[in-house]
Amino acid sequence: MRIGILTGGGDVPGLNPCIKAVVNRAEESGWQILGFRRGWAGPLNINPDDEAANARWLMPLDRNAVRTIGRTGGTILHSSRTNPSRVAASALPAFLAGRFTAGKEGTFDCTAHILRVLEHLGIDALVPIGGDDTLSYAARLHQEGVKVMACPKTMDNDVHGTDYCMGFSTAVSRSVDYITALRTPTGSHERIAVVELFGRNSGETALISGYLADADRVLISEVPFDIERLAEQIMRDRAANPSNYAVVVLSEGAHMKGGEVIERGAADAYGHRKLGGIGQIVGEELKRLTGLGIVSQALAYLMRAGAPDSLDQMVATSYGIMAVQQLEKGNSGLMMALRDGNYTTVPVDSCIKGLKRVDVEALYDVAEYRPKVRQVFGKPMFLY
Repeated sequence: MRIGILTGGGDVPGLNPCIKAVVNRAEESGWQILGFRRGWAGPLNINPDDEAANARWLMPLDRNAVRTIGRTGGTILHSSRTNPSRVAASALPAFLAGRFTAGKEGTFDCTAHILRVLEHLGIDALVPIGGDDTLSYAARLHQEGVKVMACPKTMDNDVHGTDYCMGFSTAVSRSVDYITALRTPTGSHERIAVVELFGRNSGETALISGYLADADRVLISEVPFDIERLAEQIMRDRAANPSNYAVVVLSEGAHMKGGEVIERGAADAYGHRKLGGIGQIVGEELKRLTGLGIVSQALAYLMRAGAPDSLDQMVATSYGIMAVQQLEKGNSGLMMALRDGNYTTVPVDSCIKGLKRVDVEALYDVAEYRPKVRQVFGKPMFLY
């Protein structure tokens, strides 16, 4: 058997350990592994009629090639936010020009080409590693008859169908460390720290990071906030602190009541524009309303930089091994998952059949803008 593997979307710590686990387990079964570079852009740009041009999109993988990658963050296969079912004219490979008809949005569905590439390369099964966008196309290929074993990753931990996505624990650990470190300049100058974290539609990363870092207030994507109320609250927090400072943590997808999520740039292949900037806006508004100095910091890519922590190494390795084990059993069309603390599988299209968001009623005080864990007993390790 020959297995194809790729990583799509934003990188997270844990991708390389997952790749390594798939390769090592597959070799034990005598199978071959072929890596596609740059996510779904890999098979999209491979030309079956021009073998010489395909090397930059492919990476043969064996035990020696992945021997040390489990110690590092990121992905040796590189990544992209390519959607082969929605390819813009500017991203369409030159050799595919004229072969597809544009849809209503002016984009091209190149799935027929992807299927041709997989057949040409002799790919018997595909292991895509990604978030709900990347895996939504994996679900499409499953519908087209491709054997798929998907592994979920995202710092936001928002892939529907699993309690945990690789990358989340490390993102929280990094965030807690940096929030704690920012107390030094904030406290020294008696200011208010406003720390922005990644989190488009789900505020779980900000919620858990703020909870563990003991932030004074936490703004999440799911709950619009009143800036004047926040200013009053944060002033009380600062006055109650013997060191005379306060800390606000917020998701990049947080937004004021009556306002909109801060987005910029053109939409990507999955219809998403870049987020970021709400932290700066909140900081400026708090300065205007309180007259105090602000330490404004967007952690951004620092949350996903560096090697995975032990939990993400464990989950990534387990997902990779389990994906190959499921193929050994003859299964397909599945996504690796953690449910109620146990490793399991769910249908690969689970990622497009629902939304995973913060349980606001159980975990958040909408009036006080802070985590409020009403019941720990019976909750999963990360509360969710």
